[in-house]
Amino acid sequence: MGLDEDALEYHRSEPPGKIEIATTKPTNTQRDLSLAYSPGVAAPCREIDKDPERAFEYTAKGNLVGVVSDGSAVLGLGDIGPEAGKPVMEGKGVLFKRFADIDVFDVELDADDAEAMIQTVQAMEPTFGGINLEDIAAPECFEVERRLSEELDIPVFHDDQHGTAIISGAAMVNAADIAGKELDELDVVFSGAGASAIASAKFYVSLGVSKDNITMCDSSGIITEERAKHEELNEFKQEFARDIPEGGLADAMEGADVFVGLSVGGIVDQEMVRSMASDPIIFAMANPDPEIAYEDAKAARDDTVIMATGRSDYPNQVNNVLGFPFIFRGALDVRATEINEEMKVAAARALADLAKQDVPDEVVKAYGDQPLQFGPDYIIPKPLDPRVLFEVTPAVAEAAIESGAARTEIDTDAYVEKLEARLGKSREMMRVVLNKAKSDPQRVVLAEGHDEKMIRAAYQLVEQGIAEPILIGDADRIESTRRKFGLEFDPVVVDPETADVADYADRLYEIRQRKGITRREAEELVRDGNYLGSVMVEMGDADAMLTGLTHHYPSALRPPLQVIGTADDADYAAGVYMLTFKNRVIFCADTTVNQDPDTDVLEEVTRHTGELARRFNVEPRAAMLSYSNFGSVDNPGTKKIRRAVSRLQSDDRVDFPVDGEMQADTAVVEDILQDTYEFSELDDPANVLVFPNLEAGNIGYKLLQRLGGAEAIGPMLVGMDKPVHVLQRGDEVKDIVNLAGVAVVDAQQE
Repeated sequence: MGLDEDALEYHRSEPPGKIEIATTKPTNTQRDLSLAYSPGVAAPCREIDKDPERAFEYTAKGNLVGVVSDGSAVLGLGDIGPEAGKPVMEGKGVLFKRFADIDVFDVELDADDAEAMIQTVQAMEPTFGGINLEDIAAPECFEVERRLSEELDIPVFHDDQHGTAIISGAAMVNAADIAGKELDELDVVFSGAGASAIASAKFYVSLGVSKDNITMCDSSGIITEERAKHEELNEFKQEFARDIPEGGLADAMEGADVFVGLSVGGIVDQEMVRSMASDPIIFAMANPDPEIAYEDAKAARDDTVIMATGRSDYPNQVNNVLGFPFIFRGALDVRATEINEEMKVAAARALADLAKQDVPDEVVKAYGDQPLQFGPDYIIPKPLDPRVLFEVTPAVAEAAIESGAARTEIDTDAYVEKLEARLGKSREMMRVVLNKAKSDPQRVVLAEGHDEKMIRAAYQLVEQGIAEPILIGDADRIESTRRKFGLEFDPVVVDPETADVADYADRLYEIRQRKGITRREAEELVRDGNYLGSVMVEMGDADAMLTGLTHHYPSALRPPLQVIGTADDADYAAGVYMLTFKNRVIFCADTTVNQDPDTDVLEEVTRHTGELARRFNVEPRAAMLSYSNFGSVDNPGTKKIRRAVSRLQSDDRVDFPVDGEMQADTAVVEDILQDTYEFSELDDPANVLVFPNLEAGNIGYKLLQRLGGAEAIGPMLVGMDKPVHVLQRGDEVKDIVNLAGVAVVDAQQE
């Protein structure tokens, strides 16, 4: 099927459309319903009646945006009316929810004129925390937004105007930087004089472009003061009329630094591009066909052509989804009365800054593993970059506070953590650990320090103040990679081939001389990053170690086990994964180390996993899993678990509830625990699951992750004498950073 057929099937499949209403509170019992509706609902109604501001406390208003349209200017389709435009408005709601966790009611109005639309939206103000105007024809859209912004006490934003302005403005800031040109010296030409073009021109002035340097062209040519005298130009076009000779788009583009296309496809040719100033900036944003094809613009000149389009199949897509979800998120969270110019500028500046940062692997993979690094082909972040939420949104919120538009204030650090939690429970949990790590950074050896991901992770660890990384690897290779990615830091590097490692060889020989290692072998082994890193940690020259990115798990684990060994109170190491669901966190052990644990191993694994949970501020409740429930099956496999439970329950060191043996659903379903096995030591569902063997543990956590939609952090190694964690092959930079944070917290407790 073609794209149209696929899209029709996508929208038609049950349930039709793209959005639905979901409840956010329990509705399972009669009491739940009496709280949600009659008679309990009367209590919040009375409170709001006393103080309307309490609607933000007792209702969803503070997270609800109305997407309002009359369908008179739907992108690429024109005036198709409110009903035909409804799929677009539903789609807008999807983007609000997906990128910023904002709920939406789409409102399609059959309004006769601008005044009718204004009055209708005014009447709906009590429902919403903000209004997003969409696909309303110019020039009526200007009046609708102006009046509603003045008369409503909630933020109003016409995305067709300001979204493109903000995103392209961020791109222009970075493009000018790359081209070595100052904003106030740019000669900017617009093709198109509709809502988005006029709004963009105004916004560029807010960013620092001189209004006198902006030339705007419509279908009749350059908008000049002479034309304004003889033609009926609307007031918005007149604002950009210049006292220059009349002419066409080709005349305007001659010598220009920047071309901004918000008109129709194919109206710019290569000769017009060649007439522009050196290193031209071309934003050809007509959709689906840009004013000039990407390949044609790039091929027109020998110098650098910095090109952006509205298309996703070329670099530098100007996509409004980089703006409106995050601008509204910040505005809603400080209960802003408007979205003002200061907030828009803050959004653009934050986007521009974000493009200069190292790009997460998950974003690179989402875009086909194409290189994403600040430069002519990467001047704005990608829409799927999760960092936009907690980079742009706080900037908007702070600008609202500073400009007087906010009704509440926020603590920026706490607010960023709250925003990260919206991206998933795993980010919320990791933030707990990373904050602990930042309070006292420790020295962390990255044993495979020559690897690109390790170097990028080291940069982030330094940049965020999480750890003091030590890269083991070829110094020249590390420096070359650092320069390649533009990472501005001076890493600590230990090159095994050039560094003096004699003391480490002596110590390795001392530890392993009665384990079959000769002096010569020790000297050779210490040139291996895993052994060298292990000895450095064992001797106290580093506090923790990460390895495993380019090795199989057993071979990566072997050197630290041989050199560092297990803790004084442990005879066994174990691997633990933390799985985060929407409203639940579960620690799974053992998932990587012990194939067929006996009673002693199960006991130790449970104790150490409970201790690990507390590092994440999770109070452990441990269930030791089996296919048996509390003695329903009696064989050697279930007996070893019962013995481990008995020991743990009588161990004074274990100050958290442990029970078993029990089946997995018994452990995690509250009704089964409380109704069928009310004698259990667990008053609430377990959050530490100890599996009976490695096979069950590995299968179990992977099924939970893949089918249960959980995010996995780990594996985290417990039971070691010094903090060591073994990564999975192919882990991403964020996984390295996360495990380094865990290692730092481990080291802090040593």
